[in-house]
Amino acid sequence: MRFDRRDVLGGMALAGSALAFPAWARGKDLNGNAVRAGFDQVSGTSIDLIVVRGQRTVQGRAGHAVAVNGSVPGPLVRLQEGTTARLNIRNTLDTETSIHWHGLLVPFQMDGVPGVSFPGIPAGGSFTATFPVRQSGTYWWHSHTGLQEQAGHYGPIVIDPAGADPVRADRDYVLLLSEFSPLSPHEIFEKLKKGEGYFNYQQTSWTDDYPLTSEQRRHWARMRMMATDILDVTGSTYTYLVNGHGPEEGMEFAFNPGERVRLRIINGSAMTFFNVRIPGLPMTVVSADGQNVRPIETDEFQIGVAETYDVVIEPGSADAYSIVAEAMDRSGMALATLASRRGARAPVPPLRDPPVLTMTDMGMGKMAMGKMATDGDTGMAKPNHDGTHHGATGHGAMDPGAMGHAAMGMSGGSDSAMDMGGMSMRDTSRLPDTVKVGPGIDMVSRHPIDRMGDPGLGLDHVDHRVLNYKQLAALEPNLDTRAPSRLMEIHLTGNMDRYMWSFDGTKFSAVSDVPIHFANDERVRVKLVNDTMMAHPIHLHGHFFELVNGADTDHQPRKHTVIVQPGGSAQFDLTANAYGDWAFHCHLLYHMHAGMFQIVSVAAPRNAV
Repeated sequence: MRFDRRDVLGGMALAGSALAFPAWARGKDLNGNAVRAGFDQVSGTSIDLIVVRGQRTVQGRAGHAVAVNGSVPGPLVRLQEGTTARLNIRNTLDTETSIHWHGLLVPFQMDGVPGVSFPGIPAGGSFTATFPVRQSGTYWWHSHTGLQEQAGHYGPIVIDPAGADPVRADRDYVLLLSEFSPLSPHEIFEKLKKGEGYFNYQQTSWTDDYPLTSEQRRHWARMRMMATDILDVTGSTYTYLVNGHGPEEGMEFAFNPGERVRLRIINGSAMTFFNVRIPGLPMTVVSADGQNVRPIETDEFQIGVAETYDVVIEPGSADAYSIVAEAMDRSGMALATLASRRGARAPVPPLRDPPVLTMTDMGMGKMAMGKMATDGDTGMAKPNHDGTHHGATGHGAMDPGAMGHAAMGMSGGSDSAMDMGGMSMRDTSRLPDTVKVGPGIDMVSRHPIDRMGDPGLGLDHVDHRVLNYKQLAALEPNLDTRAPSRLMEIHLTGNMDRYMWSFDGTKFSAVSDVPIHFANDERVRVKLVNDTMMAHPIHLHGHFFELVNGADTDHQPRKHTVIVQPGGSAQFDLTANAYGDWAFHCHLLYHMHAGMFQIVSVAAPRNAV
């Protein structure tokens, strides 16, 4: 089977006119096909999945959809560990499609990425994915063709264990978070290319109540950056969904007081980090990315795009509890209700104040910034003895004017560099030779620190417990505890103003024939350095890796997706034991679409035929 790797992004245009859009994105007649919200369950030895076009309506707003089996999300695929899955996909679209089994350990030919692992499913064509089910847990599936995922081509997967489940629960629910926009995904991407702040309705102005001085505002303007640039696409166009239902559509999960309820929470969105909490009810995290972890009780957690968390809750005597999934920029929320009786409702907390980026998010963590002493890894100003603050105001806003040139440790500015009061934001002298310096980089993280202990933007100073990666530990011992044989450093790069995203300064279209190579069964430590001011959920297909989070080597938590915080770094240990070509990318859909994508090629074992 041969095909061109340049087709990996499904022939997606990175910019251009509507003529480059597929027919469904241009508003072609959809023959009145109505798409249902919510999903059915499919299971058994042979499962049929039919990809269709349709029209969907969410809270009175209509838009085009790519649906599977007539619904958005598509059906819950329920599998059994130790069996063989046979998934028959029929494509009724007038364009190519695909399905990637996110987080599943499958042969690379079944992974579902056009141009990497198979040629794609042509218009009117079919494909059967057959693979042994080698794991259990909570996962999901989605299209890896064009921008179909944003249009509704996604759904949940639950794999029941072959033996006893270590998690005991009386009820078991899937809670899939996503978004809806009446705009086609191609129109959204086109607007981002023309102005990356197009959907940011929280930009600072002279009349807003953000705690920025006039001097701080001038510095941000000089950098052509925004202190509120948290999410690229926001609640200005998105309606946030639970299982396909908007916050006004009354999504309910039943319970009886005293029961143990398992919520399998999946972030199946295209672009949104969610902060999840149930006011008045603690959650015990028991699984991350489908892998069991030692139970840890918390009150809130941030879930990045493509991550999954299983939590167990024990509702008390209240009639109802609100499940709140607030967008990280706090421009909207997804909402559902735990209800002891039909129609019962609990108070819904208002949206919290939007977060503001800090010095740490600029890659300057733990620096002696003038008179400002930072509080741990947050970049927030510590109070002086008299209760005042040096260098920051409310929300943790950074104060570039409070820092001297020497304290910044940065080179002088240039015409091609973003500056901060005359100091370069593109000092590339410390970048490794593997990073291509050019217009695709508008910022370099000068002092990237390990931010594995960060709870996520906006959650470092709340008055309750918040989960972070350093709290996670694998429940079962890891199979491979060898010391890594080498360290690989990969930089996450971008030009936010031009909406260019890449690895090591080069977008995928320019490196499609130069994959990242691993020897078979090689043990490697990978360090991801985020040279941008946005969080990126980085996903590797076909493998789990262990987060280097301070846990003992044999209990480092296994994940398939890791959030790399702005201006910081994250490390994981990888055993490259699944041969073939695998996708490696940022799971923010429009970042991947713009070029933050690579291929990982694992050599075949010596005895392979």
